Formats: sequence, structure tokens, C-alpha cells
Amino acid sequence: MRSRAVLALGSVLALSVALGACSENTNTDSGVDTDRQSSGVIATDPKDSMGPAAAVSGASKGGTFTVIRQTKISHMDPQRVYSFVGLNTAPLYARFLTTWKDDGKGKVVLVGDLAETPGVNVNKDCKVWEFKIKDGVKFEDGSAITSKEIAYGIARSFDPDLAGGPTYIQEWLADDAAFDKKWDFKANKTSLPPGLTTPDAKTLRFEFAKPHCDLPFAASLPATAPLPPAKDLGVDLDNKPFSSGPYKLVKNTVGVEMVFERNEHWDANTDPVRNAYPDKFVYQFGPNAEAQTNRLIADGDADKATLGWNGVDSSLVAKVAGDKALLDRTLREPTPSAWRLSINTQRVPDLSVRQALNYAIDRPGMVKAAGGDLKVAPLTTLMPPSTLGFKKYDAYPADIEKAKSTLAGKTPELVMVIGDDSGAQELGTQVKNNLEKAGFKITIKVIPADSKLDETKKKSNPWDLYLDSWAADWPSGAALLPVLFDGRTIKDEGNSNTSYVNSDAINAEFDRVLALDPAAQAPEWAKLDERIMKELAPAVPLYADVMFVMHGSKVGGVYIDSIFGYPAFTRAFVKQ
Repeated sequence: MRSRAVLALGSVLALSVALGACSENTNTDSGVDTDRQSSGVIATDPKDSMGPAAAVSGASKGGTFTVIRQTKISHMDPQRVYSFVGLNTAPLYARFLTTWKDDGKGKVVLVGDLAETPGVNVNKDCKVWEFKIKDGVKFEDGSAITSKEIAYGIARSFDPDLAGGPTYIQEWLADDAAFDKKWDFKANKTSLPPGLTTPDAKTLRFEFAKPHCDLPFAASLPATAPLPPAKDLGVDLDNKPFSSGPYKLVKNTVGVEMVFERNEHWDANTDPVRNAYPDKFVYQFGPNAEAQTNRLIADGDADKATLGWNGVDSSLVAKVAGDKALLDRTLREPTPSAWRLSINTQRVPDLSVRQALNYAIDRPGMVKAAGGDLKVAPLTTLMPPSTLGFKKYDAYPADIEKAKSTLAGKTPELVMVIGDDSGAQELGTQVKNNLEKAGFKITIKVIPADSKLDETKKKSNPWDLYLDSWAADWPSGAALLPVLFDGRTIKDEGNSNTSYVNSDAINAEFDRVLALDPAAQAPEWAKLDERIMKELAPAVPLYADVMFVMHGSKVGGVYIDSIFGYPAFTRAFVKQ
């Protein structure tokens, strides 16, 4: 048994504590700590936001670090970056208002990146925020980065032609989900969206109609990267982003290779998280997971300083896991990507039926069907353990007899939709078998995997159950629970609330918690997680993905980040 708590002394304000949680250490034979919980602080002393980044033991400068990935990165334009590979590549060439110091083991500290601190809540009501920009931060051409260029970067994210990135800040400024209709970027390129101002070159100011206490977190996403208006290439910025980070893109053969070299104008003394040890980063696109894994197993000279982004191929998991020398060249950590069986509450309005669905699920069987504990970790909560303030609970311990008694003789006939890929069909079969043991009658409907997400987001979809996943944009319940379960957001299409649950009491709780200071939110989200499950049972938590990636023998400093659950390169180096 062990207790996890945040250490917060001196210049930092505690954001969360593990709430005295004491839970079984679920380290498996694979070495994956499936109960790893995040703890975090938000820095208040400007010293925490200054550089240089702490040195990495054994690291030295030099060499070329290579990343191999099957497909190209969808967007390189910071305002459009929203894929995991994009989010963890962008810090090489772009800096943001805030960023995370991350020990790779769940402890995170939010600090200023371009800003001197993670922001000032001017009136203590979360409606007015100011950020002071650091001296000495520069673009790749040596020109100074000021509040003006950061504001322009945010303004251009209102352009519907540049869609694809997160929309938190745009929606908050516009006080409207249709932010691009409230403020037209194309017609106002020389001005800024209402609520965004630059009182001087060092000051960026946000004024919102409603409290948004999570702004410092949202500001850590690439949408706050700066750009001089003269360097705005529109949609073509995807192919040649303008660097504000330690590296600049010098070669981009789209879909084949990208080469990053040092930005000589980057100043390590202003950067709290990036070490920038390698001389170059090279991304190669094309090899699938099997080819990547085989290359890294061989560890040839060309691949010794290489990481395979797509993870250990399922056909080679046993080989890698069974060889200590190979296993030592892998990274294995649970991710924030949480899977659930969503219940369409419009079609399954009976709470007892939804509770019975929860009792009926055999999670060990689900883990086995999903690839074993090197691939997934069982989950009984809506929020994964990587969420700040996480508290472990199990509202519906697996029990077929309890599921039957909860149904009280009912034999609900439900339709579950799944994608046509092999993994989904195997999992769907596992769920069907679990539920039918409890008395449900389950019909599986198979549709194309690439359309399933859009179809289940339609309010009028004809299905009762579907497998869903979600990874929060920052490790707070604010980026998870209201997004997935606030009924006031339900629309005809494009819903994140795919349970279509709408509770006035829970919605009011969302408003209450969101208006709290971030330091007070974390334990409240944990309480609300459990309340939602007990009162509404809108889904069945299943498991969190586990990242299992392999690298060559000369790779050092890479870790699975605590925010997105994918390989991070801010401390990467090539062993000399």
C-alpha cells in the first residue's frame, strides 16, 4: 500500500493532492505502474519560469535524434496542432504562453514559457488575466517576441481556414462556440478579437464575460505560439512554421522527411523546460509499427539514436517483453487516454439498466482482449489516474449476480455499434459476452471505423452503446467531465457528450467548480466524478491506454509525458 501526495513548498501553489489515497500497488510483471497518479503545482515565483532547464544526468550536446512514424504529422502550424505527435513535436520549434515542467512520472508544474509567470488573475474572479512577456525571447530571424506577435497568433486561430486546433481560448473570448462568426479574422487582420489586448509590448491581457479559471492551462497549448503578421503564410504555414523555439524546420519533404536544426537565436536562459541537446531532429515517415520495431530490435548504426513513434507492434510484444535487453530500451507508462463504453441515455433512460451494464463488465477480460497490461490498464473511474486530484473508487464492482439482481428480471435488448477494424470487433465481442451473461440481449452493428466517431456524435444516432475514448488537453477534470457530460452542450451533430446525459444538478455543479480557483478545483472534480457515476451511470469506464514504445541504444532523456501520455523530446539527447 502507498500514499501519494504533492510536494508544494515555497514558491509554488498546490493544485492538487492525492487526497490521502491509499491503493494497491498494481505494478505488473511488465513494469507498468497502472495506478500512477499525477500531482501538480502552478508556479507563482518568476524564478520557476526562467531557464536554463535543469541539466539531465549523463546528457551531452550533439548528434542527430531520429523519430520514425508511419504517417506524416497532420499539422505543423502551431495554431492548428492538435494531434498527440504534433503536440509533442511543436515544443521543438514553438514556444507558448505557459508550459509544463514534467518529471515523466506524474509530477507536473505549470510555468511561464514566453510569459514570466503562468498568468495573473487580476481581479481574483478569473475574468481578467494578464501575462508579462519575458525579455530576450526571439524568433528564428532574431527579431524580438512581444505581446503583439502572441496576440496575432491567437487572433489567426479565429480563421475558419485554419481550423484543426483547440478552441478553448477563442470560445472564451467570443463567449460563443461559434467564435469565428462573432469575430471575423479575415475582415479584421489589423485588429484583435474582443477581450484580447496588448497594453504594451510586454503585456498580454484577456478579458472574459464569464470566469475561466483554467486559462493558464489552456495557454499551454500551441494556439498561443507567436507569429509576426508578415510571416503568416496562411494554410501554407503548415509546411514551414516560423520558429520561436530551440529548433527551426530547414527541410520538409512532406510525408517523407522533416529536418530540424538549431535556432541560434533561442536563449536557454529564458527557457525552463527545453534542454535542446541534439544538433538535429529528423522525422522519417513511412515505416509501419512492425517495420519500426524490427529496425529498433536490430539496433543498427542508423537507428541507435532513433525512437519508433507508433509503438511496439502487437506481433512483437512478446519478443520484446521477453528479452530484458530489449525491454530496457522501451518506455512503458499509462496514458491519459481513457476508454469507456458510452451509454446513449436517450435510448437507455432506466438508471438501473445503466448500473447493471456497469456491474456486468469483466475488466481483466477487457484488458486481455485489448492486448494485455503492456497495452492497457483497467479503469473504474471516468477520470484517468493522470488527472490532478484523482481519487480511486469503484462504484460498480464487477459482479454478474449483482448485475442480474439490478435488472430485476428485465432482459434489455440493446444495439452496440463498433468500427470495422479487427481490434474493435474483438473488444465488441468481449463486451457482448460479458453483458449477455447478465441477461442483456446485445446486437452488434458494424460500420466503417473512419465514420464511427462522427456518427456517434450525432444526437439522433440509432445505437444504445459504443466504445469511446477521451484524453484531456490538460490534467484537470475541467478538460474532461464538463466536456463529456454537460447536457447544455448537446447539439444535433458534433457532440462530445455522446452519452447525451443532461442533469440540471450536475450541470450546476460544473458551473460551481469551474468558477473556483484551479487550486480548489482538483478535489472537487474527484468528488463529482464519483457522483456522476453513482447518480447517472452514463458510461462504463473500461481502461486507459498504456504507451509502449521502443528506441535505439543511444537514445537518452526521452520520457512519456504526464500531460498527453506520449514520448516527449524536451530533454532528449544522443548518447556519445
